[in-house]
Amino acid sequence: MAEKAARVAARTAAKAVQHCINHACGATYSLNERIYVCPKCGETLEIDCRLTRVSDPAALRKRWAAKSTSKLPRDASGVWRYHDVLPFDEQAPFVTLFEGNTPLYHAPRSAVYCGIDDLRLKHQGFNPTGSFKDTGMAVAMTQAVISRARTAVCASTGNTAASLAAYASRAALQSAILLPRGQVSAAKLAQSLDFGALVLEIDGNFDDCMRLVQEIGGDPSIYVANSINPFRIEGQKTVAYELMEQCLWQVPDHVVVPGGNMGNSTALGKGFQEMLDLGLIRRLPRLNVIQAEGAAPLARLFGELNPKQLSGATQVPETIAPVKDPQTMATAIKIGAPVSWKKALRAVLRSGGKVISVSEQEIADAKAMIGRDSIGCEPASATTVAGIKKLVASGHIKKGEDVIAVLTGHALKDSDYMIRYHSGTLSAAPGSQQEAGSPIHGEFQNAPRHVAATKAAILEIFAQRK
Repeated sequence: MAEKAARVAARTAAKAVQHCINHACGATYSLNERIYVCPKCGETLEIDCRLTRVSDPAALRKRWAAKSTSKLPRDASGVWRYHDVLPFDEQAPFVTLFEGNTPLYHAPRSAVYCGIDDLRLKHQGFNPTGSFKDTGMAVAMTQAVISRARTAVCASTGNTAASLAAYASRAALQSAILLPRGQVSAAKLAQSLDFGALVLEIDGNFDDCMRLVQEIGGDPSIYVANSINPFRIEGQKTVAYELMEQCLWQVPDHVVVPGGNMGNSTALGKGFQEMLDLGLIRRLPRLNVIQAEGAAPLARLFGELNPKQLSGATQVPETIAPVKDPQTMATAIKIGAPVSWKKALRAVLRSGGKVISVSEQEIADAKAMIGRDSIGCEPASATTVAGIKKLVASGHIKKGEDVIAVLTGHALKDSDYMIRYHSGTLSAAPGSQQEAGSPIHGEFQNAPRHVAATKAAILEIFAQRK
């Protein structure tokens, strides 16, 4: 088994390299080197799959389309179907729970709410553990197996934890999760426990957990599975490929995504850029990232950029001011020091997109509106629709443009939030424009009604609802 793993590792390493995103450094490393930042300059890493422009894009699209109807386990995965653009040998011991293949919904009520003609929602909450994290975790755990790690670890606000716990178990690895104590929804915590992870609750926030994970990540038996790991990004970039297939390779004008640790926006930007380089698409969609006001370090930095920086004519800042005590009820993006901010910002600027923030009230009402479209999502996902409404009002998104929002988590990831919104007991988190603790007055509140146990009383309620 060890000899086979070594052969697979050698063949995989020949297909791609890791390289430092700092142009002044430019160092490259073998895929077999278990590193998460550049040893020379400390910058984050990116995987270069050495992709070149294809001579027949239509043939590649046709091959992927054919694989989508295959019964083979690798082809049935919405990640491994795109093996051609991933940094693995054919014989890699791929790990899968049949992730990907998530729906693209039309959302007519949300479109009217935002002030545009049409809006589509790419719902990553329909992955095996209920969030977009699964696409990246399938690839990360495959590399963990190849590198012969024993324990996979992550810091998490809940979704990464659930995903790691499931995929590590599938890969026959131990998993350990560092969570900020009391700041993770019960549903997400329950998933991690049920999948067999060692759950460690830390006194502090996500950024404290992330610091600890990086400190222990140097142990050769430990594999770090946060989005600082470039293999996570490789898996998540396949969402862009799948999305373009669903759009019949017609590029939307805007793609809008929530912003937390910035791995998702980084991955989508990488996927779209690769497709442009391969000749599969002719232009990039504008990539727009939306953060919650109480946890918006990148939105603040973006708002301070000068015109030359916004156009990409000059270097972007080398540092970002973290939010020391991030606050938002959208707990999946309650992150004050995103590790992938520079790669995400590069993708946004390259595409002509924007990074903005939205209030707790705006998130809550947008989430309820997505629910009215019979779709539903966790609170962090709703930042996209809230952000689109603001971007339409500012003129960045035009009424007739083609807009797709990415929903990152399933509605049942945080059912307590929904109950509190509709019952009128939801209150604002610190850091928003509203005073901390002030009630969220839900525009679309739908509280349960107490009614007498008679036919007449029930019919009267029906009549009132009309």
